[in-house]
Amino acid sequence: MLDPAFVTGDPNWIDLGTPDIDTATTFYNGLFGWDLVPGGPETGGYGTYQLRGRTVAGVMTVPEDQGQPAWSVYFQTPDADATARTVEQAGGSAAFPPMDVLDYGRMGGFTDSLGAYFGVWQPGTNPGLGMIMENGALIWSELYTPDVPAAAAFFHTVFGWQTDIMSLPGGPYTMIRPAGSEGVESFFGGIQPLDAVPSQTGAGPHWLPYFAVDDTDAVAAGVERLGGRVTMAAVDLPEVGRIATFTDPAGAAFAVIKPLMRQD
Repeated sequence: MLDPAFVTGDPNWIDLGTPDIDTATTFYNGLFGWDLVPGGPETGGYGTYQLRGRTVAGVMTVPEDQGQPAWSVYFQTPDADATARTVEQAGGSAAFPPMDVLDYGRMGGFTDSLGAYFGVWQPGTNPGLGMIMENGALIWSELYTPDVPAAAAFFHTVFGWQTDIMSLPGGPYTMIRPAGSEGVESFFGGIQPLDAVPSQTGAGPHWLPYFAVDDTDAVAAGVERLGGRVTMAAVDLPEVGRIATFTDPAGAAFAVIKPLMRQD
């Protein structure tokens, strides 16, 4: 699972691009209890969501004519510029080149060799997310791609990720962990064939963040009550937990899981 030390290649930041921050905030506050800390002019209006005083995500306005509402996952790098060069050498491309964000850190946005967007974060004064692995916070990240081996090879080149195969009822599942790590506790995400989950296929290659919850079914009911949509009803995965997938009122996709280890 995620390590708060955020070694190279770990997911260390997520953010939401949405056309209406107020509507998004009402939704995620009602669902997870997140509070908005608005961004000032020095950050271009980029704000953060916090839970019990700790940062769980970033959020920014993305007008509808500039992009689809979406969650983005960022990965730890010690050198964003070097990572950008490696991305291009591996067949990916830069959506925007690395840039400094005040003294907080340096970030860049890319697409992998199969078209999935991802970001990198080189920490400065901001080391990354202030809360992970707790209810309402990031616990897992999943890549949907048309070619699992090719995607795994791309990210092995870029970050050194290692992979292992887990057998699930729907078929083999490729799990990912940072370079040099060992054991099941070091896995932070997985790679799925794009056509493996019908609710995700239409979005094309993409990353899907999972948030930890205590009650998947209650969250699903909350999503519908708050104006979102259930795209995959709650289901139990043996030895994993109970998961469901959703879109928020603007259409940004995310998932939740009650991990098996939390079940009574």
